[in-house]
Amino acid sequence: MRFDILTLFPSIIESYINESIIKRAKDKKILEINIINIRDFTLLKNGQVDDTPFGGGSGMVLMCEPVVRAIEKVRDDDALVYLLSPQGQVFNDNLAKKMVNTSKHIILVCGHYEGFDERILNFVDGEISIGDYVLTGGELPALVVLDAISRFIPGVIKEESFLNESFKDNLLDYPVYTKPRDFRGFKVPDILLSGDHAKIAKYREEEKLRVTKEKRPDLLK
Repeated sequence: MRFDILTLFPSIIESYINESIIKRAKDKKILEINIINIRDFTLLKNGQVDDTPFGGGSGMVLMCEPVVRAIEKVRDDDALVYLLSPQGQVFNDNLAKKMVNTSKHIILVCGHYEGFDERILNFVDGEISIGDYVLTGGELPALVVLDAISRFIPGVIKEESFLNESFKDNLLDYPVYTKPRDFRGFKVPDILLSGDHAKIAKYREEEKLRVTKEKRPDLLK
C-alpha cells in the first residue's frame, strides 16, 4: 500500500517511519511511504507557503498554490486525498478499515499555522480529525492515521495479534499479564496459570465485556 504524506516538516515524519513495525513493513515492501515537502511546490521566493488572511485576523493561512500543486504531483486515478483537520470526520477503527478497503494509495495532507485556504477542499476527498482538540500541525494526526491503517494491511503485524485487539466487535481487549506472578501484592489471576486453555479463552471473553462496560460503555450501545 502506498502513502504520500504532504508536510512542511518532513523530518517529523521521517523519524517515525524509520522505527519499529512501520520500518519493517517498509523494508519488506509491504508499505511504500513517500514524504513530500509542500515548500518544494511554491512559486514564491524563500519557500513561502502562507500569507495573511483576507478580511483580517490573526495567524497565517496556507495558500492554495503549493498545496494543490503538491497534491497534483502525487495523485493518480487510484488515490484518495485526505486533509488532516480538526473539522474533519473523527478517525476511528472502522474508518481505518474502510480506508484500507477503499484504496491502495492514500495521500495525507498536513496543515499548519492558522489553517488552510478553504478552496483547497475542492481538491481533496475528505477531512479527517483524530479528536476534538487543536494541534499545532497535521503531522501527528497523519502519523496516527498511517499507523492505524497499516495494522489492517496483511503482513504488517502478526495475524494472531490483529485478531485480539481492542475495538474488535466493539469490545476492548482483555487484560494481559507477564512475570512476576506477584508484584507488590498484585497477583496474576489464577486461571491464567491453570493451563486450561478452554477456561482461559472463556475468561478472556468475559473480561473483554467487563473492561468495555467499565471503561467504554458507549461502545456497547
